[in-house]
Amino acid sequence: MDTAPAVGERGHGQLALLAEWASSLELSEVPDRVQGFAASHILSQLAAIRSGLGQEDGKRLVTALGRPWQDDVAQSARVLSAAGAWLNLDDTAFAGHLGPSTVGVPIAYAHHLGLSGRELLRAVIIADECAARVTASATLGPFRGQTALHTHVVGAVAGRLACERAPADVWVDALALALSAPPWTLMRGFVTTDARLLHVPVGVRMGLDACDAAHGGLHGAADVLEHEDGFLHQFADVPLPEAVTRGLGQRWHTETLSFKLHPGGPGIDAAIDCAVDLHNQIPPFDVEDVEEVLVEGSLYTMYAARKAEPYLAGPETPIGALVLTTPYPVATALLTGRLSIHDFSLPEVGDTSRWALAEKVRLVHDRDMTRILMRGDAPFGEALRQAGDRACAWLRRFGGQDLVDLVGNVGDPLDEFIEAVKPTPARVSVRMTDGRTYAQYRAIPRGGIGPDLRTDHQKLVAEKWIEAGGPEHIVTTWPDLVDIGPDQLARLLESALAG
Repeated sequence: MDTAPAVGERGHGQLALLAEWASSLELSEVPDRVQGFAASHILSQLAAIRSGLGQEDGKRLVTALGRPWQDDVAQSARVLSAAGAWLNLDDTAFAGHLGPSTVGVPIAYAHHLGLSGRELLRAVIIADECAARVTASATLGPFRGQTALHTHVVGAVAGRLACERAPADVWVDALALALSAPPWTLMRGFVTTDARLLHVPVGVRMGLDACDAAHGGLHGAADVLEHEDGFLHQFADVPLPEAVTRGLGQRWHTETLSFKLHPGGPGIDAAIDCAVDLHNQIPPFDVEDVEEVLVEGSLYTMYAARKAEPYLAGPETPIGALVLTTPYPVATALLTGRLSIHDFSLPEVGDTSRWALAEKVRLVHDRDMTRILMRGDAPFGEALRQAGDRACAWLRRFGGQDLVDLVGNVGDPLDEFIEAVKPTPARVSVRMTDGRTYAQYRAIPRGGIGPDLRTDHQKLVAEKWIEAGGPEHIVTTWPDLVDIGPDQLARLLESALAG
C-alpha cells in the first residue's frame, strides 16, 4: 500500500523541517561571527554585481532585462542575480555559489519593501543557509559551482520569503513547487555563449514564480526533495537528504563562505595568487626570458581545464571558457601582478605577450594536492564525510579507483563549521632560460575560508569593493549594517550600484 504523504501535506519531508526553522529564525539567534560573515558576503556580492553591470555584457543584459531598480521587483531580482554571477566573482560556500540569488534577491526585495539593514542581514543569512543546505544534499552529483542552478531556485525562494516574513506553510509549498522543475545546465551554452547570462535568472524566476504560486494557494509535495521520483533522484549521484536539516542553528553554512577576490573558475584561485606573488619576486623580465611555467594542481583544477579545453581559441576564446582555464589567467597575473575583470575583454585580452606566455604554461596533476582538496571541508570533504561508504561510488566516477584509494577515510561529519577550511592547493614554478627557477605554493587561496579569512574578511572584501570602483563611504558605513534604517539602506544600495 502506498503510504506517501498527499500533495501539499504538512509536516512531511526535509523541506518542511527546513521551512519551519527558516521562517521563525530571528537575527538574535545567529552568532555575531556569522552575522559578520553575512555582512561581508553582502558587500562582496554587491561588488560582483557592480563589476558585472559595468562590463559590456552587463550593459547588454540591462538592455535586455532592464535596470537594477525597477517597479517590477522580481525583474530587479533577476537582473541583480545575473550581473552578480558574471565572471565568477560570486562567493562560494559549502556548498554552492550562493550570492547571485541569496544576496541578489534579498537586496531587491529589501529595497522594494523598505526594509532595514537588520532585516536584510537576516534574510541573507536565511537564504544562505537554505540554499547551501539543499545544494549540499546534491553536491555528489552532476552539477557543482555555477552550473548547480537549483542553488538559485532555493536561494530565490528563501531570500524573498525571508524578506516578506512569510509563514512556514507558504515556505513549504514554494520550495516544493520550485524544486519540482529545477533547471538542468547544458555546458555548450554555459561555456560558449551569452546563454550563461540567463542561467541564474532562470533559476531565480522559477523560485519567485513558486513564491507567487504558494501565496496564491497552490500546493507542492513536501517530500519532493527525497522522494524516489523527486529532486535528489535526478540531481544527485549520492543523495544526502540529511544534509538539508543537519545541525540547524549549530552548523552555520554561512561561515563556510570563501570570498572571490579575482575572476576565475573553480580550482585556479591559488594558482593566480601564486602568480601574483611571483610577479613581485622575479626581477623584471620579458616573455622570451621564460622557458616554462609549471602549474601543479589538484584534480579539481584539471576538471575545470578539461571542460574549457574544447573551446580554447586564443584571444577569441569565449569568456565562459576563459575563466575556467589556467594558462591565460596565470600568465596575466605573472606579467601584471594582478587579475581583474578587465583582463577578460579587449584590449587586455588581445595582448599578444600574455598569450605567448600562456603557451609556456603547463598544467600537471599533483596527487598530494588532490588528497588535501578532497579531505578539506569545502568543496567536497564534508559531503564525502556525510556520504560515508556511499562516497566511493562518486569518487570512482570522478577520478577512478585511484582517487578512492588516494582519499581514504575522511572521518565523521562536523558538528559545526567554526574552523572550516577550503584548501584548493597550487604550486607555480617559473623556469627562466638562464636556468633560474622561482616557485610559490599556496594551500588556501587568498579569500578562501580558513584562519586568515576569519580574521581579515572585512578588510579583504573592502579591497574587492574598491577594486570594483565602489564608493568609499559604503565601506566605512557597512560595519554598522545591522543598525541602518530603511531610508538609509535604500540610499546605500542605490549609491552602491550608481553609475
